[in-house]
Amino acid sequence: MPIAGAFVVPHPPLIFPEIGHGEQFRIQKTIDSYKDVAKRIAMMQPETIVIISPHSVMYGDYFHISPGVHTSGNFSHYGYPEIVLEADYDAVLVAEIEKEARGNKIPAGTQGDREEALDHATMIPLRFIKEAYVKKFKIVRIGLSGLPLSEHYRLGETIREAAEKTGRRIVVVASGDLSHRLLDSGPYEYAKEGPEYDRKITEILAEGNLSKALEFSEDFCEKAGECGHRSISIMAGCMDGLPLKAELLSYEGPFGVGYAVAAFQDAYVSLARKALEYYLKNGVNYPIPDGLPEELLKKKAGAFVSLKKYGNLRGCIGTIQGTKNCVAEEVVGNAVNAGLWDPRFPQVEATELDNIICTVDVLSAPEPVTSIEELDVKKYGVIISMGARRGLLLPNLEGVETVEEQISISLKKAGIDEEDYREGKCSLERFEVVRHY
Repeated sequence: MPIAGAFVVPHPPLIFPEIGHGEQFRIQKTIDSYKDVAKRIAMMQPETIVIISPHSVMYGDYFHISPGVHTSGNFSHYGYPEIVLEADYDAVLVAEIEKEARGNKIPAGTQGDREEALDHATMIPLRFIKEAYVKKFKIVRIGLSGLPLSEHYRLGETIREAAEKTGRRIVVVASGDLSHRLLDSGPYEYAKEGPEYDRKITEILAEGNLSKALEFSEDFCEKAGECGHRSISIMAGCMDGLPLKAELLSYEGPFGVGYAVAAFQDAYVSLARKALEYYLKNGVNYPIPDGLPEELLKKKAGAFVSLKKYGNLRGCIGTIQGTKNCVAEEVVGNAVNAGLWDPRFPQVEATELDNIICTVDVLSAPEPVTSIEELDVKKYGVIISMGARRGLLLPNLEGVETVEEQISISLKKAGIDEEDYREGKCSLERFEVVRHY
């Protein structure tokens, strides 16, 4: 799964101290949550961040994707031209989104660019992210349209398809304020639909049932004076069908505008990270929490948890088949084992966690094969057995390009001589995985 996480964030310019002049302290919860989001993104280490902006180029019947290689913008519109943000666009991912959109008959592309400079709804999250995530990354900036919410959702599905095709690990940021009609003292006069809208949308963000956002009527959204509903709808399409852990990190609206910050992360990876953190702090296994997707609680399967630090393997332990009551228990146990009991590495310490990327591979049931022609190094993992000796290698690993390499490594892990393999003394199995970032 190429989407490491998704986030909903607001974009009030006064959130920056240079602009807020003290007023930013009235939305301290929002600032703290923004910093939390930026830290989470840094831990995910995405190659590309897709930012969905209500203030980018917008057409009634077309989704505009910003073209080019490099971009910049400043806050001169707010009297602060010295606040400058720069970024590089991911032209490869943009081209693939355009291609997939054509195939899905969605009107989206890079034509009709009217404003090259970055808008404030893009720059505000970008500044927070850059303060926490110092590694070089690229962005894709996508605007909204006047098309129905269902088309925004379909565009989100298309973005995910394009990320899968390119192999990019991405994070999606839906930039958008909520209602602007919460108070008479706000930017627009009070409307009863304003607080009602914010209550309904924050409930959806907290629950993680994002497709419910499509049930809002256009009339209700207009009366509420919302800003970010279409951004959320695109993000919902990006996350369609994924097992999510949803968190509403904060909500406040002291200026008459609703500011919500929400996080959506892969439930498998979130569980693995929490399990390792909890064990390092408390010395016991993390109790299975409420609210996990049913597939984690009702299914049994083997699972591998892999840890990487600065791109290098830091631990990897797993089970070929389910050994516990459910996948959730499998993930919890293997996360702790990967961090503490992989004999190839010293034990992970709590101070390392901010620099560790976690992935979870859930295995299908192994099936026997009789020839290497039935293997595919990108699609299938391999298990080689001879008596009690057994070696396993996951599919689609960096640096392993051929089936022959995959088998050779598996033989070494099992302690089996290649001659025994050539003489047909070994059994060979393959399996598929669903990889969670």
